[in-house]
Amino acid sequence: MLTQIIAHRGSKGTRPENTLPAFLAALQDGADGIETDVHLSKDGQLIIMHDERVDRTTDGTGRIVDLTLAELKQLDAGAKFDPVYAGTRVPTLDEVVQLLIDQKFTGIFNLEIKTNKIHYDGIETLVADYFNHHHVPFKLVYSSFYGKSIERLHALQPEAEFDSLFQAKFQTAKRLHAEHVIIGYHPDIRWVRRHWLLLPKVQLRPWTVNTERDMKFCFRHRFAGLITDYPGLAHRLRLKMQGG
Repeated sequence: MLTQIIAHRGSKGTRPENTLPAFLAALQDGADGIETDVHLSKDGQLIIMHDERVDRTTDGTGRIVDLTLAELKQLDAGAKFDPVYAGTRVPTLDEVVQLLIDQKFTGIFNLEIKTNKIHYDGIETLVADYFNHHHVPFKLVYSSFYGKSIERLHALQPEAEFDSLFQAKFQTAKRLHAEHVIIGYHPDIRWVRRHWLLLPKVQLRPWTVNTERDMKFCFRHRFAGLITDYPGLAHRLRLKMQGG
C-alpha cells in the first residue's frame, strides 16, 4: 500500500490556500487527496476557508459567520499570497466539489468541520444534506477537532469515513475509535514522532508533513497517508521510496 498524499488546503505551499488554484495545483502535483475546511456564513452558506476570520488570507476583516456570501465573494483571497493571484475569490463547498468533478477526481476528499471554536448551528446537517443530494466520484472523509461534530455527522451519514483530528490530547479520538465512530487518527506529526510506537493499530494520516525528513519518516513506516502543504515534493519522494 502506498502512503496517500493529501494536499493540505490544496497545494498551500505554492498557491493561495483553500482556493480553486490551490486545489487544481494539488491535483496536477499528483496528490491522492484534498484536505480542506468548511465554515458557515451569515446567510447559511458553506464556505471554504481555514480561519474563522477572513483577515489573514484576504483583504477583508471580520468573522465568516458575520458576513454574507455576497460580502465574502467581494474579498480578494489571492493577492496576499502573491500579487499574481490577485482577484482569486473565496470558494464555496459546491464550487470546490464541482472543480473536483470536472477534473474527474476519484481520490480522498477530507473535509474538516471547523466547529472547534465556533459551533455553527446546523452545519453538520447542511453538509450531510449537500452530499446526500450530490453524487460525487471521490471518497468522502470527515474530520474535526470537535468530537460532537463527528458524532452528529456519523449519525447523519454513516457510510462516510470519519477520522479524529488532534494536536496532543487524544482521549476523544481514543473513545470514538473504541465506539467505531472513527477509523483513524489525523494527529500533529510532532506528536506522532513521540508516540507512534505506543498507538493502537489505527489508520494514521499525520499533519502537517512539510519537511523531507518528516515525509521520509511517514513513507518509511508506510503510514496510511500524510497531509502536506507540498504535495509535489511528497510525490517525488514517494516515487523514490515506495515506487508509486
